[in-house]
Amino acid sequence: MYRPEPVNEEFVFDGGKIVSETDLKGVITYANRQFCTMSGYSYEELLQQSHNIIRHPDMPKVAFEQMWAHLKAGKEWQGYVKNLRKDGRYYWVDTHISPIYDDNKRIKGYIAARGAPERKNIEQASEQYNKLLAAE
Repeated sequence: MYRPEPVNEEFVFDGGKIVSETDLKGVITYANRQFCTMSGYSYEELLQQSHNIIRHPDMPKVAFEQMWAHLKAGKEWQGYVKNLRKDGRYYWVDTHISPIYDDNKRIKGYIAARGAPERKNIEQASEQYNKLLAAE
């Protein structure tokens, strides 16, 4: 069973939009400047890396399984995600992910836009994720 370590110092996300695009396997093909700033990685470090590069260990696997099931079915997904920065700090985001379609209406990748969540939503998501982690 995973037991969360004492939390690192939170990195405050105070606005703007974090945007990224990935291929079908979740490999980053584009990251905007805000994504680089928030994650602590340079554009070059993020490009062609799995989006898992910022996955915080406090995030339960089932949350991402549900996300991928929605996306692969051509549905949009929205949720709160705790991300891990390069320096070990973390930040929460309100995430919205949509499939990107090619000219033949086949999914060719995904685009995600993230904003700053409200504190009450972070607390609710954190509580729910802790229960899911305990069950893993």
